[in-house]
Amino acid sequence: MHRSRVLLVDDNLEFLEVAATLLEGNNYEIVGKALDGEEGLAATLTLNPDVVVLDVSMPRLNGFEVAARLRQQKHRAAVVLLTFHEDVEFVRAARSLGVLGYVIKRRMASDLAVAVSEVLAGRAFISPPLNLDEK
Repeated sequence: MHRSRVLLVDDNLEFLEVAATLLEGNNYEIVGKALDGEEGLAATLTLNPDVVVLDVSMPRLNGFEVAARLRQQKHRAAVVLLTFHEDVEFVRAARSLGVLGYVIKRRMASDLAVAVSEVLAGRAFISPPLNLDEK
């Protein structure tokens, strides 16, 4: 059985480890971990994962910048942003870059594996209670 390959990128080592544990428990293969956006971009291009889970706020390149560069390079990896930001404008910015997944860190335990599954299927996932219809 093919396990989907996931790259984790977050400048907080604790969040990297929690995310890895959550996803491995749902039968995803963690192919790498990176501690900043530049390292994450390079790892994505080298490791060619199915999904990249990106923190929004990171040094060197933030998650939006990495997502934009992956889109420019037409990389096939689906992107899930992982963040503390619960602002609908952040979600809109992510969607404008073609990002399908947006997970709030406080909901990581319940939402991360679901988000990865959804983006792998080509569907959007946004942590509740965020709603793009909000003003």
